[in-house]
Amino acid sequence: MPSVSVFDMNGKKISDIELAEGIFDIKPNVSAMHLCVLSYLANQRQGTQSTLTRAEVRGGGRKPWKQKGSGRARQGSTRSPQWTHGGIAHGPKPREYGFDINKKVRRLAMKSALSAKAQADELVVIDNLVMDEIKTKEIVKVLAALQTGKKTLIVLPEKNDTIYRSARNIPGVKATLVTTLNVYDILNCDTLLVLQDAVTKIEEVYA
Repeated sequence: MPSVSVFDMNGKKISDIELAEGIFDIKPNVSAMHLCVLSYLANQRQGTQSTLTRAEVRGGGRKPWKQKGSGRARQGSTRSPQWTHGGIAHGPKPREYGFDINKKVRRLAMKSALSAKAQADELVVIDNLVMDEIKTKEIVKVLAALQTGKKTLIVLPEKNDTIYRSARNIPGVKATLVTTLNVYDILNCDTLLVLQDAVTKIEEVYA
């Protein structure tokens, strides 16, 4: 069973905890993680882009010139795609880019991402993160003491506006809850900073 050190806010090691082998020590499934990342990024797309077809462009109801005898190519409307100010042929229309993933695949991808971080020594566990007021400097001090990477994902066991609002102005730092944790954010960070209570909650959710 894998174990990891637990640090305090000053970066001092205070104990070791054992991690669930089935969550933090499996062989990462790259295909499952790739599929979840694709799904996450696809769901971020708004899909609101739109163009006007020749039927939707205003005007063009009158035939520009007679069918025969002018010496020019026959035309039925000045709003055909080949005309300036005409409609767009095969242009984008509003659509939904997102797609769903099987629940078992999502769980496998999450366990794979957590295991990948643990095996790469990019998982840092902190015993607690207590803040009396919203203070960005305090979060910066804690991250410096723990020697985290430029991109750090702080995982909280429950909602804490003080920590969230203190961390949100730091470039590359993001705070999230166990319930909203996703594969993309885990893989996209250099250091996964998890509160000790959050580790327990992750093991309860994905056991």
